[in-house]
Amino acid sequence: MVITFIEDPNSKDRDRSVELAMCPPDAETQVAVFDASAADNSDFYAKLAVTDIAMVYGYVYLDREKIDAMPRCKVVSFQLTGYNEIDFDYATAKGITIASVQDYCTQETAENAFAMMLCLQRATLVYNRAIQRDKLWSVNCAEHLQRVEGQTMGIVGLGRIGQSVARKAKGFDMTVIAYDPYLPPHIAEALGVELVGFDEILERSDVISIHMNLTEENVHMFNRDAFAKMRRRPIIINEGRGPMISEEALAWALDEGLVRAAGLDMLESEIPTREYLERCPLLGRDNVIINPHSGYFSDTSERLVSEISMRNGLLCYAGRQKEATVVRNGIGL
Repeated sequence: MVITFIEDPNSKDRDRSVELAMCPPDAETQVAVFDASAADNSDFYAKLAVTDIAMVYGYVYLDREKIDAMPRCKVVSFQLTGYNEIDFDYATAKGITIASVQDYCTQETAENAFAMMLCLQRATLVYNRAIQRDKLWSVNCAEHLQRVEGQTMGIVGLGRIGQSVARKAKGFDMTVIAYDPYLPPHIAEALGVELVGFDEILERSDVISIHMNLTEENVHMFNRDAFAKMRRRPIIINEGRGPMISEEALAWALDEGLVRAAGLDMLESEIPTREYLERCPLLGRDNVIINPHSGYFSDTSERLVSEISMRNGLLCYAGRQKEATVVRNGIGL
């Protein structure tokens, strides 16, 4: 059995001690790094050729060429909740089990969404920068702060993380509404959350918090047309995926005053280069927080994602898909 850890240049040196401790004694392990900017990735493809289990942590899209380069591969285990970094239908047709982690960072991600929201509501970055950088002690550095109590939180995607955000919002005495066309209504009802249409989210919300998986249908879901429908100058929080928001459109909405502020745990590019960041129209704004897709990150979540994903890979390789958490394409179920 050959277990290959597929990484991008940013994740290639990460700690894999938890996964390695779980590997069977006779397993061979290797790290395959794909660098999209490199002229030669022959070593990466050579390692794919002998792969039985592919563990995917880095942002490396497994297209048809990479899938065809893994003739022995029985399972691709994503060390993420998402599983969009693969040609899903092609891998399924090849008989490859696709698994990902169902829940390992719900609390961290929800806490991060709320932390960004509160920092923007209370102008924490503005005040801190004024003191730390400008040595200016002034309450009036920020203007038009609003009490959180009584605001309406609009959640787009009321899954596990969205539900955790909803509970936290209610703890701050916010009204919570949500858009999720796939959610059974009784789940929202039990939370005391009103399900509404997407346009109503745009029109009624003081804060819009995004927690959807990325699909072909929701790429640039938040575009100029969507921002133009926002009546209450909301704060936008994105803990879903970067491509759901058009960066150009969000910059326009901020400039036009249609959006009050934005807290983004990611950008449209999963791994933005320095050049990308230098061109990004959202940088350099006092009312925008941008994190390096770190909302999930804690010692606890790192241990859990390593344990669960490694267990998934080994179970699916052994034909025990029903015990994995969770198989996304139904193979072996």
